[in-house]
Amino acid sequence: MGFKCGIVGLPNVGKSTLFNALTQTAAAQAANYPFCTIEPNVGDVAVPDARLDRLAAIAKSAQIIPTRITFVDIAGLVRGASKGEGLGNQFLANIREVDAVVHVLRCFEDDDITHVEGRIDPVGDADTVETELMLADLESLERRITPIEKKAKGGDKESKEQFALMSKAIALLREGKPARNADLTPEEREPYRQLGLMTEKPVLYVANVEEGSAATGNKYSKLVEEKAKREGAGAVVISARIEEEVAQLPAEERAEFLSSLDLEEPGLNRLIRAGYALLGLITFFTAGPKEARAWTVTKGARAPQAAGVIHTDFEKGFIRAETIAYDDYVSLGGEAGARDAGKMRLEGKEYVVADGDVMHFRFNA
Repeated sequence: MGFKCGIVGLPNVGKSTLFNALTQTAAAQAANYPFCTIEPNVGDVAVPDARLDRLAAIAKSAQIIPTRITFVDIAGLVRGASKGEGLGNQFLANIREVDAVVHVLRCFEDDDITHVEGRIDPVGDADTVETELMLADLESLERRITPIEKKAKGGDKESKEQFALMSKAIALLREGKPARNADLTPEEREPYRQLGLMTEKPVLYVANVEEGSAATGNKYSKLVEEKAKREGAGAVVISARIEEEVAQLPAEERAEFLSSLDLEEPGLNRLIRAGYALLGLITFFTAGPKEARAWTVTKGARAPQAAGVIHTDFEKGFIRAETIAYDDYVSLGGEAGARDAGKMRLEGKEYVVADGDVMHFRFNA
């Protein structure tokens, strides 16, 4: 399943440095000038999950295959991007193609790295980018709504519904509020998402701090966390410089380096997990001698949908799912122990998959 998080922000906030560390490549050129990232760079990364290693050890799996999430490094936006300033139109188009927005904010002071607006104000930076996205969304809707309104007045049911949703979004945007603030019924959520609005996408704020504040945060990151809390958004504190150093170290030296900085794990692990959660995703597992594998589904997915992630034929011919909760699988020593203890369940088509389920699907070929 191709879930994408777009990394956005003003120039020189650490986006490309973070992306380089995230993918452990130098694919995104990190340089001290605006627009060094001309094309979006794409990195496909594993979602860290200690449960998978535990399952593999118990099942004596020959191979471990984690679930993955894609990050897209999108070049820096500037004030006026919605009107084509900088490389605005291209960047805005790239943002429309992602499922969620990871917004990197500069929360460090450094006279050697210029700020495009000449000051350190992460909340102001976030508002600048959000404003450009809202203006672009509003322009897009106002351009599209007239023909939809004509069809709606002509009695077309689908157009009536679309017109109502577009009107709801326009009202919010004209008030200076992002489209994600819309009050929607469950039935309206998918057609609303299909309007393709950038400010409808969920947001995760990344407070990029100096090395000394990586473990505790600083006064700037606290402001970011307060903003995220007010908005119901996510927030993660990271030092992109530290993450870049960690990515360049041999694997066996990373733990000691992080420990010396009072860090338990790379900040990128938290970022990846937060991005995964931001998209409303959960993990289920398959485990056996051949491989232990993590799979991604959205929260609320039913067993046949989970089967379909593995192979479309599994969903079409779904009969039932042999299901063991992760804790039961581990505490009882694997599939055989769980079965003997009566902890293996046979679940049907209406079963809602729980995070951590270890599953085996029965299906008609």
